Amino acid sequence: MISWQPPPRGWASLNTDGSVIQTPESTAAGGVIRDEDGRLLRAFTMNLGGGSITKAEIAGITHGLQIAWDMGLKKVQVQTDSKIAMQLLQEANSSNPHHCLIAAARRLLARDWQVEIIHVYREGNVVADFLASLGHSRGVGLHVLNHPNASLNYWLSCWGSKHPV
Repeated sequence: MISWQPPPRGWASLNTDGSVIQTPESTAAGGVIRDEDGRLLRAFTMNLGGGSITKAEIAGITHGLQIAWDMGLKKVQVQTDSKIAMQLLQEANSSNPHHCLIAAARRLLARDWQVEIIHVYREGNVVADFLASLGHSRGVGLHVLNHPNASLNYWLSCWGSKHPV
């Protein structure tokens, strides 16, 4: 069975995902930050209005990195199921329509901390998928969840996470 995999000891994991609904057009992203024992450190969801799935995936990574930085984390393993987002963040091409988001993510990656971006299968990213889908029902903008609600608790308990201490 494919499931969430913890980061190396001493690291935090940032799982992110994007979501697009065609009718009505809505683009959202979400993510969860956990420690190596699976304890929830922070979760977020965001409604981006409209746009592509690529925009949603990159926005999730960018905003997740900003939240992790603001929390003072120094070792973060980004886990994404979007190979396209990974490639865009790693290649030098800046002619992408999402170049502003990509540039913001790269500035965050260049800060004084250790960040690695790895690909995970969708089945290992279920909590982030739930949070991205939740973004469609929220107002436009970023919504940081410091404490899990009942739905998030359910997904965390099903996918190997522990509740906050």
